[in-house]
Amino acid sequence: MKKSRYSLPLILGSLLAVPFLFPSCNPDDEAPAGAAVVSEYDAEVSLRWNEVFLQVERYAAGYRPGPAPRALAHLGMAAYEACITGMPDYNSLEGRYLGLDIPEVETGKEYHWPTVIHGVYSRMMPYFFADVPTFAINAMASLTAELDNKYQSETTSEIFQRSKIYGESVGQAVWDWSVTDPYGHEAYKNPFGNYSTGETYNWAAHYDGPGDWEPTYPGPGMGMGPYFGKVRTFAIENEDKLSQPPSLYFMQYSENENSEYYSQAIQTYTKNAEADYYTEWVGEFWSDDLLNLTFSPGPRWVAIANQVIDNDNVDLETALEAYAKVGMALNDAAVACWFSKYQYNVERPDTYIKKIIDPNYKTNLYNPLTGEYGVTPSFPAYPSGHSTMGAAGAEALASVFGYAYSLTDRCHENRTEFEGKSRPFGSFYEMAQENAWSRVLLGVHWNMDCVEGVRFGTVIGRKVNDLPWKN
Repeated sequence: MKKSRYSLPLILGSLLAVPFLFPSCNPDDEAPAGAAVVSEYDAEVSLRWNEVFLQVERYAAGYRPGPAPRALAHLGMAAYEACITGMPDYNSLEGRYLGLDIPEVETGKEYHWPTVIHGVYSRMMPYFFADVPTFAINAMASLTAELDNKYQSETTSEIFQRSKIYGESVGQAVWDWSVTDPYGHEAYKNPFGNYSTGETYNWAAHYDGPGDWEPTYPGPGMGMGPYFGKVRTFAIENEDKLSQPPSLYFMQYSENENSEYYSQAIQTYTKNAEADYYTEWVGEFWSDDLLNLTFSPGPRWVAIANQVIDNDNVDLETALEAYAKVGMALNDAAVACWFSKYQYNVERPDTYIKKIIDPNYKTNLYNPLTGEYGVTPSFPAYPSGHSTMGAAGAEALASVFGYAYSLTDRCHENRTEFEGKSRPFGSFYEMAQENAWSRVLLGVHWNMDCVEGVRFGTVIGRKVNDLPWKN
């Protein structure tokens, strides 16, 4: 039943699948006798939906940096849990999460697992992306219609309906659980405060003097994600959300030219000023900062997962594990990173360099859509979000595909707004390291932000990997 490699076209349309709810079987039951197990199918359904996720999220205002990883975590977990009955070597994680109630499958009934997963994504993604441009909504609707037609032709009408309804019911259950997180639900609607609770954040009230974060320009003049550190996590506890302090890197604020603080500022300033081809290429290759230009930094690691799954013709069971782990790792990394950012409240190098070294300093982060030069992300520096999420995603991927997996990353191949060449890597960890270093080359981070981000993200990724996934 497993197919050879397939293509990934984005088909636009306007039909939405009609959602149904229907209770089905216990995820801990064995698969019905004679029914196919999940590993007998290819990963097309998961791959196609995650491809569309990346194309939709690119245009989703307010979804970067944290809400997109959160959506991926819920989608990945829902698809995994929906198919657990057909994955005899895997365990359900449902019991770990208070208030989560996954519907049961019907005992003794057969399910078409690609249709089940299709039901999960077609129910949940329009919920997560309710406020995106019409063409993005149409992309989700078109894939829904296409896969409805495809899977109806691959099984009986009865099995298709049962499978689709069950997937939708699991997706609805996970969505309903997601809604109960007051700091995560609809966070995209107010990136500078909290939409659900009405809390506001005044950066000036947290500014105690030189070394503390203040807004950089061009920018919104406010801090993004100030309450995202309170969002629900999947593998880490509250005590795991604080990174090691900047003092570990001898980084106390100082204007002394012999201090580590000044030294790291010079490092960022010098690397930024070099602006040679390699520096610019690496910085742009990993940037993923800008709305409407690319997907955001967390989902970048799903784009990497997509390439592995497509290149290696990975089976559906393995793909479900990979997407669930990566989503959870990215979510927990984003939560912990933003908790730490607003605890330590470290200024950006941009602020210090302009004040102490060069008032005309501009970062290498350029927005070709608006023409803005010298952009710096609008939140505290330490630790780096790119670095933390990147290391967590790399660790999750390595646990599934291997710690020495080599890959040529073609995420931005043939892009013309920036250098669209692919880059080869010997491992996911090597990718995470370059992703982190790119932030110094781009001029938006201290080196300590990136070193700690890689360490912190790796720890978080390992906590996700240590969940009881398998028997």
